[in-house]
Amino acid sequence: MIRKILIANRGEIACRVIRTAKRLDLATVAIYSDADRDALHVREADEAVRIGPAPSAQSYLSIEAILDAIRQTGADAVHPGYGFLSENAVFAEALEEAGVTFIGPPASAIRAMGDKITSKKLAAEAGVSTVPGHMGLIEDADEAVRIAEEIGYPVMIKASAGGGGKGMRIAWNATEAHEGFSASRNEARASFGDERIFIEKFVTQPRHIEIQVLGDKHGNTIHLGERECSIQRRNQKVIEEAPSPFLDDVTRAAMGAQAVQLAQAVGYHSAGTVEFIMDGGRNFYFLEMNTRLQVEHPVTELVTGLDLVEEMIRVAQGETLRLGQEDVRLKGWAIESRLYAEDPYRGFLPSTGRLSRYRPPAQGVVDGVTVRNDTGVFEGGEISVFYDPMIAKLCTHAGSRIEAIDAMADALDGFAVEGIGHNLPFLSAVMDRPRFREGRLTTGFIAEEFPEGFKGVAPDEHAARALASVAALVNHRLQLRASRISGTVSNHARVIGRAWVAKLGDHAFGLDIQEKNDALTVAFEKGETVTLASDWQPGQREARFVLDGTPLGFKVDLPGNGIRLRHRGMDVLVRVREPHVAALAKLMPVKQPPDTSRLLLCPMPGILTGLNVAEGERVEAGQALATIEAMKMENTLRAERAGTVKRVAATPGESLAVDQLILEFA
Repeated sequence: MIRKILIANRGEIACRVIRTAKRLDLATVAIYSDADRDALHVREADEAVRIGPAPSAQSYLSIEAILDAIRQTGADAVHPGYGFLSENAVFAEALEEAGVTFIGPPASAIRAMGDKITSKKLAAEAGVSTVPGHMGLIEDADEAVRIAEEIGYPVMIKASAGGGGKGMRIAWNATEAHEGFSASRNEARASFGDERIFIEKFVTQPRHIEIQVLGDKHGNTIHLGERECSIQRRNQKVIEEAPSPFLDDVTRAAMGAQAVQLAQAVGYHSAGTVEFIMDGGRNFYFLEMNTRLQVEHPVTELVTGLDLVEEMIRVAQGETLRLGQEDVRLKGWAIESRLYAEDPYRGFLPSTGRLSRYRPPAQGVVDGVTVRNDTGVFEGGEISVFYDPMIAKLCTHAGSRIEAIDAMADALDGFAVEGIGHNLPFLSAVMDRPRFREGRLTTGFIAEEFPEGFKGVAPDEHAARALASVAALVNHRLQLRASRISGTVSNHARVIGRAWVAKLGDHAFGLDIQEKNDALTVAFEKGETVTLASDWQPGQREARFVLDGTPLGFKVDLPGNGIRLRHRGMDVLVRVREPHVAALAKLMPVKQPPDTSRLLLCPMPGILTGLNVAEGERVEAGQALATIEAMKMENTLRAERAGTVKRVAATPGESLAVDQLILEFA
């Protein structure tokens, strides 16, 4: 029986494993790099051991350092989480040789499925449908172009040892195939220490659907239904759900049967995931098998009622599965939103820094709706440049898909994160998109719904009136506080007027407000009336407002030049003024931003790994100028238009801050 588990990972998944281990009364050991000395998983574990400096190659990927931590603590089992060494057969074998239980599949299955080329061949032999492609290794970019043209564009360039969207590129022509091969190989080398690349046909109108499998060491294997993971950006999943809104019972059974068939063919035990790509006709093709716990496993737990980490521990101890296929029942609907440290307003580029504010929504079950937040950070903690940008996984579960989506939108409105760039407003925007709510999803959803990138959500007339009403209440409470300041002369009492003008963006509303029984009635100049109530008081940054009987969550800030409100992906500054002040404000000149059109500025914190031009060189629109690496991802900066390089202000290898100058053009 397992007594003490060392978690060979960090962050959110380490905290997740610790939570189940404590419930099972098992001791836990955390490992940490220098960058994670004060991390949440280190605080929550019973013991913690330093394993090396910040770079993962010298810490979380160091098998010897982890084995040494096992020897120091006497841990008799290891849970690898996901990423890092979770799908490393050599690591699993090293644990076996040391007499330590690996809470995962056998090394033979990891080796067979961990190599995407080998896994596709094995899947085909097991009767699993596979995508057409070139399964041999590719030596260089020229060969990649030749193979891509033989298969026919578009093609997917993928790292053989890849995962998590790293080392993957879609190429629509020879130029993209050439550049994509080089970029994928570099990312694969940096992330996995394995630069092997292969190419396969890219399925158009694709949906990414995966099947959760669970097997024991006695030959029993079942599947736990599917997860829809089609909302992706750069092949990195952003929003997942279970079940899929696209599958019918027949297709679900067929996919589940193939997933189980493949798992049994490689002697698989523990939790694993078989990933498929599906076209609009519900034809599905094997992509890969992830021989580990998936990031998105909570949605499966929510619809099945199982704890997958507990099941993995039980299997590792040699126990027989506690349920058969006929016992699996999917109840309700679950949605997961990944909160990333990346700025959607700057092309989703990574963001690092300190979390000056981190307040997740309340977790638990209320009126049949579950809110769950899996995280590995805390207020005051730091988001490092060295690791994955995921901050948390917010999940909701309800009786129907729309109820789960609405619960997610509400929970996102109540999630406060400050100090870094993050994708909360983007996630909120997706929840309100008609196409998402209708379940019309493909892996191209983000690119198709936001073709010009994410610019925030502009309020329509109805939303603008709601925002103006909330701002009116906030302004009224501020005026009340100011009127009650002690020490004022009796004949100088502040009089709060009823007439105001609220301006936000292109919207301006004349308002007449009246408070009665802690509720505010806002009458708009065109006749509409809104009644709202809230317990908001000056100083509160998050609050609930009830507008005409509907409770809604808003984030409220007072930056000094207005009232900043954030809600459902909208981020607006509302200025509430007295009518005569509003009239004068129209005459004020608008301050123009500085001209940076001749400068190439670093869009994110990162390391300048490549500089492709020199002073005096002529560049053309679209030409690659520099490469920035952050959070294990390469980002190529390109020329927006033709020009000549006047000055080079940075050197390769230099660590750059946001908006630091790289190049200046004549």
